[in-house]
Amino acid sequence: MRRLLLFACVLASTGTLGAQSKNLEIYWIDVEGGAATVIVAPSGESTLIDTGWAVGDRDPKRIVAAAQLAGVKKIDNMVISHFHGDHVGGLAGLAKLMPMGRFYDHGDPPEPANKQWLDSYLAASGGKRNTVKPGDHIPMKGVAALVVAAHGKFIDKPLKGGGPNRLCENAQQMEPVTLENQMGVAVLFTFGKFTFLDPIDMDWATDMALACPVNKLGTVTVYQTARHGSWDGAASPAFVGAIKPQVMVVNNGPRKGLGQKDPPKETPPPAGKPYAPYEHNSFFRMSKNPGVEDIWQGHLSLLDKDPAHNTNENMIANVEETADCKGNWIKASVAPDGKFTMTNGRNGFSKSYAAR
Repeated sequence: MRRLLLFACVLASTGTLGAQSKNLEIYWIDVEGGAATVIVAPSGESTLIDTGWAVGDRDPKRIVAAAQLAGVKKIDNMVISHFHGDHVGGLAGLAKLMPMGRFYDHGDPPEPANKQWLDSYLAASGGKRNTVKPGDHIPMKGVAALVVAAHGKFIDKPLKGGGPNRLCENAQQMEPVTLENQMGVAVLFTFGKFTFLDPIDMDWATDMALACPVNKLGTVTVYQTARHGSWDGAASPAFVGAIKPQVMVVNNGPRKGLGQKDPPKETPPPAGKPYAPYEHNSFFRMSKNPGVEDIWQGHLSLLDKDPAHNTNENMIANVEETADCKGNWIKASVAPDGKFTMTNGRNGFSKSYAAR
């Protein structure tokens, strides 16, 4: 009997260890230049950030397909970063295809032009709405999901690895792009050594608030590029240089995001102190950032197809025009020890990394 009990204890221990060793999984779903990212904790709890466009059921169906691959039958946490059509447009269609639990957002949009998307969100959330503020956590067992920005406000104190940022000296300043982008919910996910920052559409002026004069985020493992990789008005060198991502994921469309030219208005430098020069080409600025190992793209940029301005083709999930696009995803599978593998849904190409 004693031997049987010991054997049962060993089995129970092994089963527990097996459950604890399950991976964190992230799917970047192609929604043609919008955003939709599924994060699945080892516990099976799921968070979806944004739902793509209102283009029939194209984007909701792509989200459901990716969620099913991850074993998700219900979205536990639905986060709408901000009320633009490429981020909340697909929600009404998705609500008909998949059950959702809690809903999170930054609060009512200040611009009247976005009220239609707020109304759509309120209808889909059915009274289960939660408004978040910096410092709040999205509940995910085994994964810390910290809101670092929301409604134009930011976490107060630097996280581990943060501190004074020398890159802020004479750093270029830009005027805000659009108010609703500045309102967006940005989330930092932490799983052991691995961190994933999803800032969605934070612009240059906004990310400077998280980076200067103090880097409040420390360094991150994976960074989903702000504003779909359109870095004329986003991802200031002082910000991206401070967070030092190992891997970047660009949720660009074929003709939106990476390669897009949308120059913001530069603010004048302080008298006698010209701004420090920086790399203006978005892809070059990504690839030359200190510590970056690889860049993965949702699409080949048809705005700028120059191979030198796009990543290695093996790391591009979609290469066609929108009408012919298959909607392939990019996936990260993250082990508890910080090792993670990125996979391209188009060709099965995978590459492994170790979180620093």
